[in-house]
Amino acid sequence: MTAVTFKEKPVTLVGDKVEIGEYAPDFTVLANDMSPVSLSDASGKVRLISVVPSIDTGVCSQQTRKFNEEAASLENVEVWTISCDLPFAQRRWCAAEGIENVRVLSDYKDLDFGEQFGLVMDEMRLLARSVIVVDSEGKVSYKEVVSEGTNHPDYEAAINAAHNTN
Repeated sequence: MTAVTFKEKPVTLVGDKVEIGEYAPDFTVLANDMSPVSLSDASGKVRLISVVPSIDTGVCSQQTRKFNEEAASLENVEVWTISCDLPFAQRRWCAAEGIENVRVLSDYKDLDFGEQFGLVMDEMRLLARSVIVVDSEGKVSYKEVVSEGTNHPDYEAAINAAHNTN
């Protein structure tokens, strides 16, 4: 099991753990207009899922902007950022930051995504910083759960995985 800390304090990840090579479970999160979005909505495409604890914090903001910049160069790849922020706050943040290439989605309501992937930090009801790439057939081809929640993920490895996944 991956040991995860947040501000150097251990946190408990709850939910099912999904490994590389396994089929990604379908889940439902909310778009900024409160409409449901499921992983299966983008079947046939590669999905790069950037997971952040809260969009409106320094590292989370930088992570989302970085993947927004990179998304334009990724063919047949949908880039999603998922957090537990309210959809209204996500919409305001995206408008202020000019985020146009990434779908920013909310898991606040049911924690369906977080529980399906074992990424809910139980102590805070937030998601653990991570990056998951799901191939066009629905299998997890890359996964990084960042061991310290205030650190950045390995952007280069995630982008390379999305480039090299069919």
